Order: sequence, then C-alpha cells, then structure tokens
Amino acid sequence: MSYIFDPLKIPDSKLAREVTQLVRDTESELLFNHSSRVYLFGALSGVRRGLTFDPELLYTGAMFHDMGLTAAHSSATERFEVDGANAARDFLKRQGISQSDIETVWTAIALHTTPGIPQHMHPVVALVTAGVEMDVLGLTYKEFPDHEREAVVSQFPRTPHFKEDILEAFYDGIKHKPETTFGNVKADVLADKDPHFHRGNFCSVIRGSHWHG
Repeated sequence: MSYIFDPLKIPDSKLAREVTQLVRDTESELLFNHSSRVYLFGALSGVRRGLTFDPELLYTGAMFHDMGLTAAHSSATERFEVDGANAARDFLKRQGISQSDIETVWTAIALHTTPGIPQHMHPVVALVTAGVEMDVLGLTYKEFPDHEREAVVSQFPRTPHFKEDILEAFYDGIKHKPETTFGNVKADVLADKDPHFHRGNFCSVIRGSHWHG
C-alpha cells in the first residue's frame, strides 16, 4: 500500500482505482454513491474501534457488496449477496490477489445482510456490514460526529429520497428470484409458536432511521 491512509478518503491505489472504474461503469449512481459511503463509514468505524484492516480489501468489499443487484451480475438462482461476492472474487483473481484475501472479501459481501455474525469475524467482514448498517439503517448514526457524516455525504451525496430509492433498487434486483430471499429461520419458528411475536422489519427500520430522505 503506497498511499497514505485517510478514513475520509477513497484509497488511491491501482487496485482501488480499477475497482472504482469497474463499479462506476456497472452500477447506477445511486448504488455507486451508496457503496462509496459504505466504505467510508466502515473505515471510520474501524479506526474508532481500533481495528487493523486492509483499506483496499475493505474498499473492494464495500464497492462490490451490491453488484448482485445489477443485471450484469445477477444470476437466476443465487442470493444477490452471493452474486456480488462471486463478482468480487472473479475480479480479485484477475488482479492476482491471494486466495485468503479473496475469501475474506467474498465472506464480507456474502454476509452483509446477515446481522449478528459479521461483527465477530475478520475486520473487513465486520466493517463492510458496519458501513451498510450506518448508511442504510442509521444504526450507529449518533456515533459519528456531524463533521464526519457531512464529509462523507458531501463526497458521495444521498438522493433526496434515498430510503425509498434504495428499497426500490433492492426490489428491482431481487424480484425475479423471490425464492432466494428465504430468511431467518428462527423468526419463522417464533412466528409459528408465539402468537405475541412481532417480526423485525428491514423496511421499517430504514424509514425510521435518523437519516433524512
């Protein structure tokens, strides 16, 4: 890594520049900006938590985490998270990245919608999810001072109606393969056995987050 790491800036390396170009050429501006914010919020979280991580791997994981929602990388039968992870794996193989690093990035993307597990894993895995949870759900919104949130959003703006826009992007990316959305089996068991159980709702959390728009 020949550049100076700054958690408020995108890595300036050959690998990162190639990631940026590929994702910019493939994703919508909505998803590109969202993924960029995921990296920055993840990197800031890593610094705050005192974690040691490779910014290039974190950047790759963040930027590819929604690639499975795009027509170019959406399979007919895999979860969109796996499609994105596979796209990142193929890209990193072409770059000559080690198998262990490829597996780390693959896992980070594959698990980014599975709460409660990534935080106990490799820092890159944990921080991709941390970035997603901040930008989409606002779960750690109050942990970020105003100047950090403003610095991130000034570089990669959120759309005026980001919450609805990102939900629409998710829907468009998965509506052709609803069977891949099979969810948390524990919630199914509770719903079956406990008449007082109320499922958590991803869309409600997004709409109720501290973020505006």
